[in-house]
Amino acid sequence: MNKAFLIGNLTRDPEMRTTASGTSVCTFSIAVNRRFANQQGVREADFINIVAWRQLADLCGRYLSKGRKCAVVGSIQTRTYDAQDGSKRHVTEVVADEVEFLGGPNDGGRPRTDDIPLPPEPSEGVGQPRSAEMQEVDDDELPF
Repeated sequence: MNKAFLIGNLTRDPEMRTTASGTSVCTFSIAVNRRFANQQGVREADFINIVAWRQLADLCGRYLSKGRKCAVVGSIQTRTYDAQDGSKRHVTEVVADEVEFLGGPNDGGRPRTDDIPLPPEPSEGVGQPRSAEMQEVDDDELPF
């Protein structure tokens, strides 16, 4: 089983690009704190590269920014390639299946309000409990 669960803060703004076939790709990295402190009492962090594809990539590019906390669920992928200097390079990254944006858009990063639509104002009486009108229901009438 290859499944990674990570929570961390973005180390830089996400980078969006599109493949030749038109598929969206978003790459970013997150700093994930280790559970225990080192011998000097400092909690170190690991910097993990994340790759998101298609609609998830579009959402990450739109709503994430440097410093923003997020949770990532995905699989670890390794690949190798030949660099321009002829050396062989190894890359390890997490291919995201799910990304959850934690905190608000202003938490830990610059605001991205240019892209985020404001929620509609609630109209009076909508969504408010109406305890005076509550009626008793017979258990036999419940669908479960």
